Amino acid sequence: MAEEGYRLIITTIGHDRVGIIAGIANILAAANVNILDISQTILQGFFTMVMVVDFKNSTLELGEFKDRLAEKGQELGLVVNVQHEDVFKFMHRI
Repeated sequence: MAEEGYRLIITTIGHDRVGIIAGIANILAAANVNILDISQTILQGFFTMVMVVDFKNSTLELGEFKDRLAEKGQELGLVVNVQHEDVFKFMHRI
């Protein structure tokens, strides 16, 4: 399990097409970011994916990492959001 403070939540939403998971995973691999957990599904033609990743050993700064994922998302016709785990938890608490 990744240390506290290094986990990020990546959400991806868009029309389903070939290569979505590969495109996002290639960005992560190139940055040395490990996937800890992943959930994906297709809802009436819409692709949705949530990943929990370990950013501790990343070769990129967080801003550059977010930019690369956003660029890949635009290329694939997706919306890709990256949030620190703490921000995600705070935003979704009851």
